[in-house]
Amino acid sequence: MFTGLVEECGTVAGLQKTDSGARITLRASVCAEDLKLGDSLAVNGCCLTLAEQDGADLHFDLLAETLRLTNLGSLVEGSVVNLERALRIGDRLGGHFVLGHVDDTAEVVALEPSGDDHRFEVAITERLAPLIAKKGSICVDGISLTVAEVGISSFTTWITPHTFRATHLHSLQPGHRANLEGDMVARHLLRMAEVGVYQPSSAD
Repeated sequence: MFTGLVEECGTVAGLQKTDSGARITLRASVCAEDLKLGDSLAVNGCCLTLAEQDGADLHFDLLAETLRLTNLGSLVEGSVVNLERALRIGDRLGGHFVLGHVDDTAEVVALEPSGDDHRFEVAITERLAPLIAKKGSICVDGISLTVAEVGISSFTTWITPHTFRATHLHSLQPGHRANLEGDMVARHLLRMAEVGVYQPSSAD
C-alpha cells in the first residue's frame, strides 16, 4: 500500500520485451537505498515487485496484463517515472490510501501554468467515471491529487509548485497516457451499489 506522495523521479534504463511480458530496469537513488528482493515499489502508480538489484539499477518483471492495463509498456530508455516505496506502519499519511492497482489509463488533456500553480486536466474513461467526484481523491501516475472539477469528458486538479517539481509532471506533455487509480473507498462503494447492499431474506 502507498500514499501517492512521490519520493523521487527515476529514469528508465531499459525495457526488454519477453515471451511473457517484459523486464524493466529503473535507475533510482533514494528508493534504491533500503529495498530488498521481493519489496514493492510504485512505478507511475503501478505496484511492482523488485526482482533484482544492481546498485542504483532496479529490475522488475512485467506481466502481459500489466503491460495491457498500464502505461509502463510505452516507456522508453530515458523516460522519467514517479517512484514511491511502500507505506510503513506508523508513517504519516499525507496523501490517501493507494493500492498500486491501476484501474485504467487516460490521456492528459492539458497541463497549463496559472500563476505559481498548474492546471492539470485529464480525460475521464467510462470505467473511471463513477469513481471520480469533486473534492475526492484520485491517483494519477502515482500522484495523490484532489479533484477540483468534474466535467463530462475530463476532470481537473491543481498542481502546487512543489508537486510540479518533485514529480514527472515537469517533463509531461499533453497526450501522455496516465495511469489512473480511483479512490479505494469509492471503488468499494460502487461495488456495493452494483450488488445491492441489502439482500432480503426469504422471511422478509
